[in-house]
Amino acid sequence: MRIVVTGREGQLARCLQAVGAEHNVDIIRLGRPETDFSWPARIIPALSATKADLIINAAAYTAVDRAESEIPLAHTVNSVSAGIIAKGAEWLGIPVIHLSTDYVFDGTAGRPYCEDDSVHPLTVYGISKHEGELRVAAANPRHVICRTSWVYSPYGQNFVKTMLRLADERDEVGVVSDQRGCPTYGLDLARTLLQIAHRVVHEKAVDSPLFGVFHVAGGGEATWADVAEAVFEASASRGGPSAHVRRIGTKDYPTPAQRPADSRLDTTRLRETYGIAMPDWRSSLDHCVAVLLSAQTDHEAHSINLSDGAE
Repeated sequence: MRIVVTGREGQLARCLQAVGAEHNVDIIRLGRPETDFSWPARIIPALSATKADLIINAAAYTAVDRAESEIPLAHTVNSVSAGIIAKGAEWLGIPVIHLSTDYVFDGTAGRPYCEDDSVHPLTVYGISKHEGELRVAAANPRHVICRTSWVYSPYGQNFVKTMLRLADERDEVGVVSDQRGCPTYGLDLARTLLQIAHRVVHEKAVDSPLFGVFHVAGGGEATWADVAEAVFEASASRGGPSAHVRRIGTKDYPTPAQRPADSRLDTTRLRETYGIAMPDWRSSLDHCVAVLLSAQTDHEAHSINLSDGAE
């Protein structure tokens, strides 16, 4: 199976590349200079040339705070381009898996969100991602929209890597403790998406329960402070940098974009439809920290066995 993944240098695209061989999948990461997802007119020719069996749209404008002042760009990448990618897949006769976010919710439900709960995004980023969901669903009936949350991995910029960097610089780190969600390991997410891909690639019935919206997130729940403490514990156990976590409130760390206070995702539909249960976030985070520390020691991230211990 050949899968095109949009967003070439993003965390998820790189995770999919790392685990593709495990699933007998040829991963083609698509991005600049072949196409620029802020220029929708360039998307269709780039997709047509790939001869893909399925497209995973992981391209996104993810700068949540900057999006508040770059509204047109966030809308173009997260909404307009998402719809064009899905339509391109439909023209090619193939399904599309589209990545979305927990930030389509406002965090006031007081329980994990199900796929059918009403959305109410608080930010430009969340609004643009929800609009992208709608455009994808309208453009290609063979769609799987995967809402995920709090993604971290050995690649790119993310919370876990930031915590390790800060622990190298200071003894104490203030971390928000009143926002709750489901941390998701990028390599676990990539494996799940490839399992989904294998199921839907030959499914022609547009009314199949395999299509639609699914919540795909790590097992368990945490606050950002919980994650930071787990990072430092995993690091310290391996002789890496560690720091004391000073728990603070959202009001003590103001940002341009308002984050949902409780964006936990209910993954029951994923488990019942696909038989997939994501690993607990603590075990996955421990693996991620081990990979990062080993990469620092070896100075060669590609020498690490990214599959080891990640199940």
